[in-house]
Amino acid sequence: MENKIKSHDNLTHNYVPKHISSWLIITIIMVIMMIIIGGITRLTDSGLSMVEWRPLIGFIPPMDDNEWNRIFGLYMISPEYIFKNNGMSLTDFKEIYFWEYFHRLWGRLIGIIFIVPFIYFMIIRSIPKFLIKRMIFIFFLGGLQGLIGWWMVKSGLVNDPTVSQYRLTIHLSNAFLILFLLTWSVLDLQEGSVKIKLNFSFFILLLLSITIIAGAFVAGMDAGLMYNEYPLMGNSFIPENYGEYYLLDPFENPASAQFHHRHLALLTLISIIIFAFKNYRICNDLKMRKIVLLMGIIVTFQFLLGIITLINMVPVHLGALHQTGAILLFLFVTVGIHRRYLLTE
Repeated sequence: MENKIKSHDNLTHNYVPKHISSWLIITIIMVIMMIIIGGITRLTDSGLSMVEWRPLIGFIPPMDDNEWNRIFGLYMISPEYIFKNNGMSLTDFKEIYFWEYFHRLWGRLIGIIFIVPFIYFMIIRSIPKFLIKRMIFIFFLGGLQGLIGWWMVKSGLVNDPTVSQYRLTIHLSNAFLILFLLTWSVLDLQEGSVKIKLNFSFFILLLLSITIIAGAFVAGMDAGLMYNEYPLMGNSFIPENYGEYYLLDPFENPASAQFHHRHLALLTLISIIIFAFKNYRICNDLKMRKIVLLMGIIVTFQFLLGIITLINMVPVHLGALHQTGAILLFLFVTVGIHRRYLLTE
């Protein structure tokens, strides 16, 4: 089996243009940074500071006092200023404005970094045929992400200065989908192309994805600011108002959202540890053993960090670190299941 993998790897490396992989890896790094910046934007309550969407000239920051006064004036008639930040100074406004502006600017940079090389590589016909449709789909998802972002922000600009947790979750889920497709594409290029199979490996990825989605609902409802103890929630294992919203309870009840996220995280921890232990014990492929060892370490660190973040009422630095841990775990699980598929083909 190992000889088969080695020969397949060598065959792939001989024919894949390295600049395609480099381009995709740079895009992956930028997407990772984008998710982290988005998390900080959320944690610092900066997401509603820009109340207008200018897709063409929005990359230009305020250049003088007149422009700063104009955009601050727009913010002063928004629900967030009226109900939450009434009396905020221009200096304080500039601090929250920075993160939302930086978040949108970084999104535009990702678009440029992706589309310009893509057009060039298409012209010189250096993109492998099996990747072309996937790259077009990723570009579509990237454009859609910008629209989803503004759709999300608009939910907090009407009456209630709160971003819809549904729209926030869709926004984050689409970002992770883009990250997955980019990572899988690089692995297909560098390791060998494989197809996803409905087995335990796929279950691991699905469970982790659901846990991340549940975390987005926690963030969207600020559910991490309640029940700041573990493993109990108040005086019991289950929060006392659990289930009061019936079918919508997981999505609209902050206590239930936190309950689901913490126990999905526990199930994810156990499942990944089982996957890592099994593959480390029976697999002779050195690369696979290193991957699953790191998966086990990262998922354990991420679970413990989640508890520490919760107990400390989600300070910005721990919240950002916890989200970064989720990204790293997602990447290593993706790499691990791709390698597992490759070993079993």
